[in-house]
Amino acid sequence: MADPLSASPARALAARWHDHLLKERRRSVHTVRAYVATAHRLIDFLEGHLGGAVASAALRELTPADLRAFLAVRRSQGLANSSAARELSAARAFLAFAAAEAGEQANVPRLKGPKQARTVPRPIAPDDAVRLAEEAADGASEPWIAARDWAILLLLYGGGLRVAEALGLTGAALPLGDVLTVTGKRAKTRRVPLLPQVREAIERYVQLCPYGTSRDELLFRGARGGPLNGEMVRRAVRNARRNLGLGERTTPHALRHSFATHLLGRGADLRALQELLGHASLSSTQIYTAVDTAHLMDVYRNAHPRA
Repeated sequence: MADPLSASPARALAARWHDHLLKERRRSVHTVRAYVATAHRLIDFLEGHLGGAVASAALRELTPADLRAFLAVRRSQGLANSSAARELSAARAFLAFAAAEAGEQANVPRLKGPKQARTVPRPIAPDDAVRLAEEAADGASEPWIAARDWAILLLLYGGGLRVAEALGLTGAALPLGDVLTVTGKRAKTRRVPLLPQVREAIERYVQLCPYGTSRDELLFRGARGGPLNGEMVRRAVRNARRNLGLGERTTPHALRHSFATHLLGRGADLRALQELLGHASLSSTQIYTAVDTAHLMDVYRNAHPRA
């Protein structure tokens, strides 16, 4: 049976792009999956649009009209502005890779992306963040799992980690000190101060975990000892927020937003906050100034007698 990739040069190119993103660009597994899925959707569209298998040269000859037609199809399938913008970005990156593979200068069609409303993250009040972690722990099936969930959620709020960063920690982080070395996006590392309460929560989990904590193994384990899936953390938070009557925006990632907002509200410097969050650019961190302003306006409206 013939290899389907050999019959489709464009799909073979998408397979090489997958390896390039994962191994050379060090993008996250989720990002690679999403980008390569866009590449295959673009190829599917072009096979119908051009009437046959897509050669690599065809990718390098696409016009703005071709790309606009692809986006129009995707929008007709219900794609929102923010998703359409990501789709366009991924498609352009794939076309640039196609040109680089052929040793040509990238001449990717220029196309203005759809306008996006800049959303402001909604922070969780400090008391609610702690209540959420407590409720998630209370809903666990075993004491060591309760200690695990409590430790993870405190780590997200107390250290501003992403879920993937927390779940990527290994036993090499032990014994814990005053700071924790975290590996973030694109394998970049940063040092995050570890609050005493967070350190105690992790140490208690380590004491109760039945699977041990060797240096090369993941620190946070699933119920059967394997890697803990991020969806399990999100599910625990969904159940907890439902029991507490908190809104749908109360997610594990919202704990990271809260970490940033509360630090900024206490006078943290934007550059220091950028370092703590592991943002590549300051512009990613500056959104939290809007968050803090929104919080102040809420307080003002609720408290001022003339508001």
